[in-house]
Amino acid sequence: MKSLKENRAASFAVIAVIYVFATAFGYFVYNAVDTVWWFSLFIADMAATVFVFAFSLIFENASVYDPYWSVQPPVILAICAVQRGINAFGIFLLVAVSFWAIRLTANWAYTFADLTHQDWRYTMLHEKTGVFYPVINFVGIHAVPTLVVYLCILPAVFAIRNAVPFTVGSCLFLALSVCAATMQGIADIQMHKFRRHRTGNFIRDGLWKYSRHPNYLGEILMWWGIGLSVVAAVPDAWYLIAGAAANTVLFLCVSIPMADGRQSRKPGFDEYKSQTHMLFPIPKRDRDRTETHAV
Repeated sequence: MKSLKENRAASFAVIAVIYVFATAFGYFVYNAVDTVWWFSLFIADMAATVFVFAFSLIFENASVYDPYWSVQPPVILAICAVQRGINAFGIFLLVAVSFWAIRLTANWAYTFADLTHQDWRYTMLHEKTGVFYPVINFVGIHAVPTLVVYLCILPAVFAIRNAVPFTVGSCLFLALSVCAATMQGIADIQMHKFRRHRTGNFIRDGLWKYSRHPNYLGEILMWWGIGLSVVAAVPDAWYLIAGAAANTVLFLCVSIPMADGRQSRKPGFDEYKSQTHMLFPIPKRDRDRTETHAV
């Protein structure tokens, strides 16, 4: 087991096999559960998550779950398209989500070392929660993210299943999603370049000059774009933006505070924080004016 976990190629192969079988298991559960489609999809999604969780326990590495965030949405949409057919709007949605998924999965693959490497946040949670970590692992690292991504992808599934026609507003919001995913890709490239040629504690170039988390900003905007593109076509389905709202809360209340907390241990963080915005790349002078008015 140790030699397998330390081999990068073998680790990739193991992850791939796990996800193929997780997809098959989820598909089986979806067809076996006889209820309304959105609940059947939720149960199937959670079943696939439990399958992946089991292997995270086997390999003692919660990062086995990491690709799930980007792999799940295009797989669900593709299966839905095959089963129900797909119109022009559905194709646009599938392309936008697939573009986002390919970028995010490629970034994961680029940074993936092997199965001995675990995300620092999971290790920190393990150290802080002790005997309660298995519960935190399943609920916080696996189940909650699956629920959030499920809610985020639900508008696109709804649109494909109901052959929703697109509107001008739909196209504009889809363009927002593609731009957001592109921004994430640019931010990733800039961060990888910084890490190869590190000249300080904090990246201060490109998108990172104005925002401490341009990648998170892109992730937030991505799902608002998908949700609003469907709501623009079907205003009565306004509730479908719940996923984008939940995703925003997750980043604002969990991901960003954890990242900033880790960075705050580095010398010069207070100065860096004062010169950059948390998310939106607002010039510092305008941001200071906004903060003054807020006070």
